[in-house]
Amino acid sequence: MITNVLPETAKSRAVGGRRRSRHVATVALALTLPLALALAAAVAVPRFLHQAAPATHASTGVWPAQGQGAYVLGNGDPAVSPNQKPVPIASVAKVMTAYLVLQKHPLHDGDDGVIFTVEPTDVADTAARRGAGQSVVSVVAGEQLSERDALMAILLPSANNVAVLVARELDGSVAEFVDEMNETARELGMTQTMYTDPSGYDPGTVSTALDQLRLAQVVAKDAPLTAMMATPSYAIPVAGEMTNTDSLLGHDGFVGMKTGSDDAAGGCFMFRAERSTANGNVVLIGVVLGQRGPNLVDAGLQAAVQLADSVAPLSDDPDSPGVQRRVGRPPRR
Repeated sequence: MITNVLPETAKSRAVGGRRRSRHVATVALALTLPLALALAAAVAVPRFLHQAAPATHASTGVWPAQGQGAYVLGNGDPAVSPNQKPVPIASVAKVMTAYLVLQKHPLHDGDDGVIFTVEPTDVADTAARRGAGQSVVSVVAGEQLSERDALMAILLPSANNVAVLVARELDGSVAEFVDEMNETARELGMTQTMYTDPSGYDPGTVSTALDQLRLAQVVAKDAPLTAMMATPSYAIPVAGEMTNTDSLLGHDGFVGMKTGSDDAAGGCFMFRAERSTANGNVVLIGVVLGQRGPNLVDAGLQAAVQLADSVAPLSDDPDSPGVQRRVGRPPRR
């Protein structure tokens, strides 16, 4: 249950008899129709697809040795690694879930948003997901979660059960919500993305680093959402204190956004960093997918650090706030 507490050509010369003229006209039509259709299709393509295609960055020192990546530095053009193809993205999918929730019910200063009530079916779903080794937070029947509470559970500890609960209560069914996720992706020019669930646990939810970068650039302009993803910890009624899986927060200039990891996807990380470099302060937004290692979350984080250090190295000025280095940062692989 959800409670809303808050919106002609010139005449041609005769070349022969009528049969020959008719033949010429037919050939001309056959030749020009595909071109006309192609031109019409081009006009119908959304404006964002007319942007220049991002150049593949050739430097092997920038990209992770595995998986794929993409980034944009300040107001520059996006750069992408080779091997851009749709792959599972795990919980990075929750960024679209949260973005869509806030498009439906924006949060303003002091607002906690709509209220979601935990149903017995949600409790059973949580138990089943926990038994399958999924990331969940504890809930009890009758528990009320504000929109802010629910989004924090989705974004910080990456609660699959809450993502599904919110999707169902907002649209009446998870399938309807997922349809909206895909519609929104198309609107944002994410042509290589397919969402099959709101949590990203389903390996059928696939995307590319470039597509997720497009989303990240939009999300970076959403102040409430970026603020939530930059929160180290947060408490909700039953689950209590929840910790952000992004352990880079506050270090190396990283200020969010969302981790993701599972066996199908490997380690994934959509990130934003504000860095003080020798050339001045810069904002870096990036995505790494398909990282591997003993700890998948750390593998994704480390790949982001490697990318950031390559394209926006921190200043050596000791007074620069971006110089702070994370104690126990993921080991370089």
